[in-house]
Amino acid sequence: MTIVNKQEPIILLLGDIISLYISLWLMFFIRYFQIPTEDIINTHLLPFSILFLVWIVFFFIAGLYERHTSLVRRSLPSTLLKTQIINSVIAVLFFYFIPSFGITPKTNLFIYILVSLGILLLWRLVVFKLFFPKKKSKALLIGRGEEMKELREEINVSKYYGYKIAHSVNLDSIESVDLKEDIVDEIYTNDIDMIIIDTKDDAVLPLLPHLYNLMFSNITFVDMHEIYEDIFGKVPLSLVKHGWFLENVRSKPHIMYDALKRLMDIFISFILGILTLIFYPIALILMIFNKDDRGPLFYVDKRIGRNNSDIQIFKFRSMHQNKVTKAGYFLRRSRIDELPQLWNVLKGDLSLIGPRPEQPALGKIYGKEVPYYNIRHLIKPGLSGWAQMRQENHPHHEADVEETKNKLSYDLYYIKNRSLLLDLKIALQTIKTLLSREGR
Repeated sequence: MTIVNKQEPIILLLGDIISLYISLWLMFFIRYFQIPTEDIINTHLLPFSILFLVWIVFFFIAGLYERHTSLVRRSLPSTLLKTQIINSVIAVLFFYFIPSFGITPKTNLFIYILVSLGILLLWRLVVFKLFFPKKKSKALLIGRGEEMKELREEINVSKYYGYKIAHSVNLDSIESVDLKEDIVDEIYTNDIDMIIIDTKDDAVLPLLPHLYNLMFSNITFVDMHEIYEDIFGKVPLSLVKHGWFLENVRSKPHIMYDALKRLMDIFISFILGILTLIFYPIALILMIFNKDDRGPLFYVDKRIGRNNSDIQIFKFRSMHQNKVTKAGYFLRRSRIDELPQLWNVLKGDLSLIGPRPEQPALGKIYGKEVPYYNIRHLIKPGLSGWAQMRQENHPHHEADVEETKNKLSYDLYYIKNRSLLLDLKIALQTIKTLLSREGR
C-alpha cells in the first residue's frame, strides 16, 4: 500500500476510453435524432477506434495520466480543451488522408469534438470525484534526515495524496521517545491507520517488537524510502550504500528488455534520422548567412559512454570561439542542434532513453566528489532521461556537485526501475517538453 493510489491512472484511462465511446453514441443520436442503427455504428466504429488510440497517446503527452496533473481540477478544462483542439486537427487530417473509411469529418466530427469534451469533463470532474473520493487518512512518520522533512512537507502541503502526516517521530532523539505516549497513544488518539517508517535505520530495531503488535490493530506499515521514491521519483542518497547496489542494481543485461530496447532504438532512430534530414540544409544555410560564424557544420564532442568508455557524439555546431552564435541560439532553442545524435543511437553509442552522457572532465570531478557517481555509467546513456524530465535545475557545462548529487538520485531511480513502460513514459514526457518548448 502506498500513499498515492497507483491504480488511479488506470481508472482514469479506462474512464476516458469509455467516455470517448459514449460520446460517439451521443454524436449519432444528436446528428440523426434517433437511436443509431447497427449500420451507422459499424461504419464509424473502426475509424473512430483507431482515432481514439491516437488521441489517448496525446492524452499521455498532455500529462492527463500523471500523478499530479491528472488531479489538478482547476487546470483540467483548459488542458483538455487544448488537447482536443490538437486531436481535432489530427482527426480532420486522418479522415481526409484515409478516405476509404468513408467518414466526412465536417458535421459529425464537429459535433463529436464538442460532445466528447463535455463528457470527458463530466467524467473527470464529477463522476471520478463522486465514485473515487479522496478522503484523507492519517499516518505516523518515523525517520530522520532531509528525506523525512521533504516527505512530511510534500504530503501535508500537497492536496494530491490520500494521507496526511498527523504525527512524526524523529529518530535523532530516539532516546527521549516514550513508546506509549509518542507512538501508541498518538495512533489511537488521532485514528492513525498507517505507519511510515525507515526500516533501514538501526535506531528502529528496538521499536520493532513493540510495533509488531500494532499489526493486529489494522495498522499498515510502509517503508519510508519506498514512499519517498514513489512520490519524488528518485532514490534518497542517504539510503545508498554498497548493500543497496547489491540488492537493487544488476550489472548483467536484462536480455529481453535490452533486446527490445535496442530494436526500438534502431527502428525509431533510423526513421527519425531520415525524416529530419530536411533540417541539415537549414542548419547549413543559417550558418552561411551568419557573418560572424565560419566553421564546420558539425561539432564532435567526447562523452562518457557505457562502462566508462569514451564515445563521440555529433551536434550541429552552435558556438564560435566559445560564444553561442545567433544561428546557434536558434538551433539550441529549437533542439535542432541535437538531431545528429540520432545517428549515435543508430550506431549504438547512445540509446533514445537513458542518463545523459557526461563530459569526461566533469565526470572525473564528480567521480571524486559524488559517492557512487560512476554507477550511472553501468547502462548506456541516452538522448533523454528521467533526470531531464524531473530535475528542476540541471548542471550544465560547469561543475555543480550539489545538483549532480540530485541528478544522480534520479539516475539511480531509473537504473533500478528501468523498463519499457518507464521508457515510454519518459518518451511521452520528452515529446510534451519539446512541443511546449520547455527547456531543462
